[in-house]
Amino acid sequence: MANTNNPATQWNAPNYVGELFLIGANDTPFLNMVGGLQGGGVTLASMQFAVAQPWALEAAAQPAIDETTSLTAPTAWTYVREQDTNVCQIFQKAISVSYVKQSVSGMITADGTTGLQLPGGNPVQNEFDFQVAAALQQIAIDAEYTFLHGAYQLGINAGVAYKTRGIVTATTTNTVAAGSVTLSKALIDQLLRTMAGNGAKFQNSVVFCNAFQKQQFSNIYGYAPTDRNVGGVNIKQIETDFAMLGIVWTPKIAAGTLLIADLSVCRPVFCPVPNKGVLFRDTLAKVGASEKEQIYGQIGLDYGPEEYHGTITGLATS
Repeated sequence: MANTNNPATQWNAPNYVGELFLIGANDTPFLNMVGGLQGGGVTLASMQFAVAQPWALEAAAQPAIDETTSLTAPTAWTYVREQDTNVCQIFQKAISVSYVKQSVSGMITADGTTGLQLPGGNPVQNEFDFQVAAALQQIAIDAEYTFLHGAYQLGINAGVAYKTRGIVTATTTNTVAAGSVTLSKALIDQLLRTMAGNGAKFQNSVVFCNAFQKQQFSNIYGYAPTDRNVGGVNIKQIETDFAMLGIVWTPKIAAGTLLIADLSVCRPVFCPVPNKGVLFRDTLAKVGASEKEQIYGQIGLDYGPEEYHGTITGLATS
């Protein structure tokens, strides 16, 4: 069924007898693992916030300082720090349900135009609560996608939207271009070496991938003992030279992308509205025979030092 921008009425939000199924890929594992929509940090000064303060040492070398030279202090060397930032962005959904729709929770419609009262009733007895729950789920999957692939934009005036940078987008130091080949142990090892060489800590690193790449992990690392009755493997964790990595599939990551994220430095960040909260329901002005509310929040992703994460991009997807 196609969704609609119009208020929910008895004609565009029909009821059906039977179990209620939420159709589509609606899992949000990355969002859940970094804190969900209830955990995380708070920014009060601005919609923009710091995620890391990177700096680097010079390449290691053996000093060659003789006694005479040591009598004079060397020229001071300054290690320059930079500042990585991200922003909170607006997530907003409106809910509007007509009085008539709220009155006919027992009506069962087969074609969206005619109604018939049948035993068993409608599994949705409160249309407004259902619409609120669905809107919250929509915000959750939008946040999941944004936290992974969001394109950064700084709001410079009221007509320019703040857009939070996703962790895949942010990860530029440790990335391996696969060139449309199938995921392999060699590619994974190359990424891990690159991450280690650039200072990744591997404190709580987890692999995020789509369903096809998840199956490739089972093909690469799986070993099933011979059995007449049971076959197959489901690889959920791999031991590597640098860390034990959990394997998690998320529907919202690009099919040809694999992400290794260090969750120890990741969290959602909220910019709260005074006297409202960080993600809240708000009653809208009444202009007719319907109940209207909005769900509103200002949320961004703190992904910490991007050098702690890694990606493989351009993988084969079939």
